Amino acid sequence: MISSILTSVTFGVNAFLVKVETHFSTQVPQRFTIVGLPDKAVSEASERVTAAVKNSGYHFPNRRITINLAPADVRKEGSGFDLPIALGVICEGGQINPGMLADHLFIGELSLDGRLRPVKGALPIALEAKRLGLKGMIVPEENAREAAMVEGIDVFPMGTLQEVVDFLNNGGGLEPFRVDLKEIFNVDQKNIVDFADVKGQHEVKRALEVAAAGGHNIIMVGPPGSGKTMLAKRIPTILPPMTFDEALETTKIHSVAGLLPSNTALVSTRPYRSPHHTISDVALVGGGPTAKPGEISFAHHGVLFLDELPEFKKNVLEVMRQPLEDGRVTISRSKITVDYPCNFMLASAMNPCPCGNYGNPNQECQCQPQMIQRYMSKISGPLLDRIDIHIQVQAVKYKELSSAATGEPSTSIRDRVIKAREIQIERFKDKKNIFCNADMMSKDIREFCKIDGASEELMKMAITKLGLSARAYDRILKVARTIADLSGEENINSAHISEAIQYRSLDRTMWLG
Repeated sequence: MISSILTSVTFGVNAFLVKVETHFSTQVPQRFTIVGLPDKAVSEASERVTAAVKNSGYHFPNRRITINLAPADVRKEGSGFDLPIALGVICEGGQINPGMLADHLFIGELSLDGRLRPVKGALPIALEAKRLGLKGMIVPEENAREAAMVEGIDVFPMGTLQEVVDFLNNGGGLEPFRVDLKEIFNVDQKNIVDFADVKGQHEVKRALEVAAAGGHNIIMVGPPGSGKTMLAKRIPTILPPMTFDEALETTKIHSVAGLLPSNTALVSTRPYRSPHHTISDVALVGGGPTAKPGEISFAHHGVLFLDELPEFKKNVLEVMRQPLEDGRVTISRSKITVDYPCNFMLASAMNPCPCGNYGNPNQECQCQPQMIQRYMSKISGPLLDRIDIHIQVQAVKYKELSSAATGEPSTSIRDRVIKAREIQIERFKDKKNIFCNADMMSKDIREFCKIDGASEELMKMAITKLGLSARAYDRILKVARTIADLSGEENINSAHISEAIQYRSLDRTMWLG
């Protein structure tokens, strides 16, 4: 007798269908064998399934059992195969009505007493089940909210193996699990932090607004305690709200990595990731034996904040260069190649020198020029080339700290950012893979960032007299385009260029010699 149960497994951020084929024979010796490139967790399913079937009160066949996971040439990972394997075993002897097996998908890990435990990747698996046109899917109760975020597929949460068998034998009869997508989406978008909490730092907040409006990467340079980290944490609160499609794409990454909290069905607020400077290159961009996503993918559609940028290992920073350009990272191993999306805004912070007091009027810097030069050179030119905005962060004055007045709230700043983004969406509607000003290439800059004579003179002075690098030219034009968008002006003028020039401090000769 051969039975076939449908399940699914994730590959990258997507899922594909797997058929769990079960064969029984009277050959000796009696064995329970799983084939089809299973990993260790899948191979161990035989012990869990045996105990779960018996402890749930079902007859376990005293025969040789062979489980094939098709297609057999793709490696299978995880414990989500337990439930379909158990159902295939129980099918022997007519213990299950097979009527609903062909158009339903089953996932779930089994405990030894037959209870269902949650698995990773329920959201991309639900999307795959919908794409295949299946009628429904049976999932552990903890995965129900996540899977139900996909409309067009019936999701039935189950607590035990016995509940699943009763459901199949009764021909369904249960109402599918439903969620209010709008309610979950709107509730989860509330922010805890706000720019109103920040005292002073008006110039820095303006730079962050420009960065958010144009999707520009930004680096903040200032002494310890000036509020760089506090400001960075509030960047997601002024970014445009996530669309539902963006939320689904971001949730898929967290789901396949097992980082989605049990009480969270959807990642609907923009992610904020802040890894420690001791992170490895694999942990940052992804990789490992099974090619898992890294921090840059977890920050997809959000913010990746790298504090104390020069303290990161140089090879760790350099591996970010290509993902910053492409918005995707490709991880290749000997037997697998996986693509993960990583379209994020890079925010970083650093001290102006090793002691942190260079340029601080209240503290004397103890660093020699060679020490400062060596410290700054830890950030390579190609990486710096991908950061459009450099802003100096000064220590907050006592008068501002002691003031009872609150700053401008994030909602007000976000409104201006949204209006600027709407202008850019209209501008680039006929351009492929360009969604904001930061995405423009050289030919796009020549088309959309034309400047007048006065602006040309300012640019000439910036390049020749202030010692700005040639690579800063395009960056200044892109940032000026965003500043003009925030002002609601169609043309870039000298005031926009002047402000954009102020955001290139690290290109000046006083920093890089």
